[in-house]
Amino acid sequence: MILLVATKNAHKTGEIRAILGEAWQVTDLNAHPEILSPEETGETFQANAEIKAIAASQLFAGVVMADDSGLEVDALGGAPGVRSARYAGENASDAENRAKLLRELEQVGARGKARGGRFRCALAIAQAGRVLGVFQGAVEGIITPHERGSGGFGYDKLFVPDGECCTFGELPSEVKNRLSHRARALQGAVQFLTAIKGTPDEE
Repeated sequence: MILLVATKNAHKTGEIRAILGEAWQVTDLNAHPEILSPEETGETFQANAEIKAIAASQLFAGVVMADDSGLEVDALGGAPGVRSARYAGENASDAENRAKLLRELEQVGARGKARGGRFRCALAIAQAGRVLGVFQGAVEGIITPHERGSGGFGYDKLFVPDGECCTFGELPSEVKNRLSHRARALQGAVQFLTAIKGTPDEE
């Protein structure tokens, strides 16, 4: 069964593909240039996930999954939150976003456990312009004072999940894909997708 992930982030698509396994043919918006990304106007991860899932499902004859996720840092009042991908500006790179996060943590003097936070993910599944289900996942951890590792993307090089000594950027992908916020949201989504697999697409 084909699953469209409503993203142009190839790293995110690859992570979802690895977690779902061979039962699904996972594609994304890079293969469907006719589907434009809507403006993410929601104030929560769930709202933005639903906006993206509905928009893509109106143009794709099949099941669509949209994810909105980000990092919440307690010392920064929950920032960067829903603006995680655009923290340092609308076209900011991952490196620029990480640099801004480190600067702001230094400015507020956060040290040790005061640098706690979490990755949070909301996954929306839609078909024919209608949301079928929403699934949530989160993982708690600590923000490191320096980047560590070469793997992952986004803020992975700065985040050590609870119970680990390595950042997501240092952990092997198979370990990260077991612990991550996206993996936890996908646990519920996989059960849901398995239940609807084989259901005829709505016109």
